[in-house]
Amino acid sequence: MIDALFGSKTRVKLLHLFLNNPGTSFYVREITRLIDEQINSVRRELSNMLAVGIITSDTADNKLFYEVNQRYEYYVPLRAIFADRQDDAPKVVQAKTASDWQPFIKDLQGVRIAIAAGVLTPGSSSKVDLLLVGSTAPARLNKAIKSIEKLEGRELNYSTMKYDEFYYRLSIRDKFITEILNSNHVVVVDTNKVLKG
Repeated sequence: MIDALFGSKTRVKLLHLFLNNPGTSFYVREITRLIDEQINSVRRELSNMLAVGIITSDTADNKLFYEVNQRYEYYVPLRAIFADRQDDAPKVVQAKTASDWQPFIKDLQGVRIAIAAGVLTPGSSSKVDLLLVGSTAPARLNKAIKSIEKLEGRELNYSTMKYDEFYYRLSIRDKFITEILNSNHVVVVDTNKVLKG
């Protein structure tokens, strides 16, 4: 039935493989062995999936590797459909809002500025999902990030920096900071009102 819905049994097998192995990359011959399909149909479907953006490719050791794109717009719902086990599937919550994950950041002691962008902010083109400025315990930070990742159903790209470094980079219009602020973003925490003025 899913084959008919998605148009190709090779594509369905590829979606199962990639969506059940986020963070793992595969090369073409390995994929053909794993899903037991002809190399030409695998290459055709990989090309289609690359064009859509559901997978990414990278070259290493003279081999072209493919991996699921966890930043793909429909990653979470597709993963819910193709999960091999129901407990592996991320829970797709209707009308999920920033208020669902923001308390994890606001409760972090020592965070003076927190900016959400990327997959956490609709319409954002930033590659960074969360920028945290200040000083907080690494264990608490990891726990908060893991909680947000579980809620979002994907890994986050986040960055941390000391307050003085952020303030300096903001004052010289550093490219990293400027790209985040020029994209759609949400200021979650700004204790000194640095970004409000």
